[in-house]
Amino acid sequence: MATNASYNSASQDRPSGAGSSPLHVPLSSYSAYRPQSISHSDSPLQSNFEKKGPFYRVHTQDSNDSESQLFNLGNHPNNDSGRFADNIPLRPQHEQISSGEVLPHKADSDLDKSLPIPVSQRRRRRREPEKKGFFRGRVPWVVYIFTLVQLTVFIVEMVKNALLTGTPIEIHPQVNPMLGPSIYVLINMGARFVPCMRSTDGIQNSPVALTWPCPNTTSFDVTSPMNQCQLSDLCGFSPVPNPYVGDTLDTQPQPNQWFRFILPIFLHAGIVHIAFNMLLQLTLGREMEKEIGSLRFLLVYLSSGIFGFVMGGNFAPNGIASTGCSGSLFGIIAVMLLELLFTWKERKSPVKELAFIILDIVISFVLGLLPGLDNFSHIGGFLMGLVLGICILHSPNALRERVGSQGSAYGAATTKRRKKSKEGMQSFVTNPVGFFKGRKPLWWAWWAVRVAALVGVLVCFVVLLNNFYKYRTKCSWCKYLSCLPVNNWCDVGNIQVQNPNANSTMHRRDLFGVVDVTLFTRHPDLPL
Repeated sequence: MATNASYNSASQDRPSGAGSSPLHVPLSSYSAYRPQSISHSDSPLQSNFEKKGPFYRVHTQDSNDSESQLFNLGNHPNNDSGRFADNIPLRPQHEQISSGEVLPHKADSDLDKSLPIPVSQRRRRRREPEKKGFFRGRVPWVVYIFTLVQLTVFIVEMVKNALLTGTPIEIHPQVNPMLGPSIYVLINMGARFVPCMRSTDGIQNSPVALTWPCPNTTSFDVTSPMNQCQLSDLCGFSPVPNPYVGDTLDTQPQPNQWFRFILPIFLHAGIVHIAFNMLLQLTLGREMEKEIGSLRFLLVYLSSGIFGFVMGGNFAPNGIASTGCSGSLFGIIAVMLLELLFTWKERKSPVKELAFIILDIVISFVLGLLPGLDNFSHIGGFLMGLVLGICILHSPNALRERVGSQGSAYGAATTKRRKKSKEGMQSFVTNPVGFFKGRKPLWWAWWAVRVAALVGVLVCFVVLLNNFYKYRTKCSWCKYLSCLPVNNWCDVGNIQVQNPNANSTMHRRDLFGVVDVTLFTRHPDLPL
């Protein structure tokens, strides 16, 4: 063969001695197994290495001789007994074995580790291809399950509206701009509606008998049978006591559908509403669940949504029926903001990410100032997300470096599962005393902030619930956080008792007015 002949002739012309042998490395053990009919065109240097898995083994002259004796290859007809035989294979022998099996070799004590492995012969480890798409890495089960439930509930809303009014989207007495069911259907399915949850001033103590629109109403005509229902018919679920003339706010029993602080998370006002929320949930929400884990995400999601509806029940107008998971998503945005600040130095472009988050927050809050929208749910969800983020996220990376924390820190959102830290709840449960030993003052200060934030939000939650059911105190200026003082927008949703005999005209900007026959007229913009 041309390659072997050239190599052999060159090796024979080279003077013998120590200085002429570095490139001539005989591997007689390999030549014993090399079929004579196979030609080789690779460099002779390649025979100096043996592939085993992803690595190469380097053999010395002595180790090759010992291997020949080990496999008893001396009687092979093609075996050369000399240490510097010319019959040198140009390809690792295991590639030529017909069975494809690599013979094991014992590690030699005199392994020459000083010889560098050529870059061309290095073998990279095979990396498992990462899954692409929605199911790559850690699967965000909470986001997927909640999204499926919310889409299913929305389909039920449309079907129910079609059965009651004849069309899946409200078109009578006015068109729902969100392209969804009637507001009365939403109230009947569990929207946060204060008159169904507690005694309300102007309803339980009304001096006149009140009737309410039915869920199937398609008319503003106060004399229509579709507007002659009782409060219990509109609210649905467990029976709500109907108010009677002469009742007071303390008359028992009282409406108490407390679950309307939870159910609205799964209800939406229309196609436009649910499309925007699901888009945000399947992008930002999905990445945050991968980042902080499903349990933390579930805690933030539900707590922010509930707290937002509790705050809206205290400060929003009593006549607004609120739905949507916007409060929950605002809590997730708050956690995302904290996670960005905690890992600021590790981010590639933190300023760009911060600008995106701030822009999203500002736009959402500004939209919440439109009439009929419940901005308090957004504010409450965001505040709860901030507090829970401080409590459940790992400490800021800068702080962890200063206190010498060894646990894994949160970094940018990634699809790879992190190793479990031994400094968190697991360490506290297994060794509660040792968990606090040797901690630096800065560590104690940060944990004091966490405890104070958690206690503060729990106290605030209890105070808001107590005010909602017992004191019913309203904030005179708080309404401007959810409306602009333009064209009487801040009066939208307030309950107004009007005498039907008076020649007064009900304005459509009122969410609803309470008259002899209660008639709801709402603003075209539905609450988020």
